[in-house]
Amino acid sequence: MQALNLPKYEFNLIHDGNKNKIFDPIRKAYFVLTPEEWVRQNFIRFLIEEKGVPAGLMAIEKEMALHQMKKRMDILCYSKDGIPLMMVECKAPKISITQKAFDQIGRYNISQRLPYLIVTNGIEHYCAKIDFTEGKYEFLKNIPSYHEMLA
Repeated sequence: MQALNLPKYEFNLIHDGNKNKIFDPIRKAYFVLTPEEWVRQNFIRFLIEEKGVPAGLMAIEKEMALHQMKKRMDILCYSKDGIPLMMVECKAPKISITQKAFDQIGRYNISQRLPYLIVTNGIEHYCAKIDFTEGKYEFLKNIPSYHEMLA
């Protein structure tokens, strides 16, 4: 798979029939290794190993209702109290991060009201901190650690 702008991690990969699969440590199952899944699995590891997000406080492809349609959040991280804290939208590396991606995660966040949103294609990563009280957001230069997000 394509090299990403993330640390290199070892993964448990298998070949099943005519498909390559990667093990997801959160869902505890193998999934078809698509370019988007490659980004998702690398970003999961990045959040756990580099940013200190507890694996037990992450949900992958969490379903939500949006205008009577079912949507899935790629990665959802919770506080220790079980309150949703951060949502990550993953794209394949060849997909440019455009306003469309931010619109998508913004729509998802209307009902969720999470303070941190990340959009990544594995090459570029954008993190926004949302202030609902002031009705503002700011893009951060760095993705905060789990402890920084809780502060």
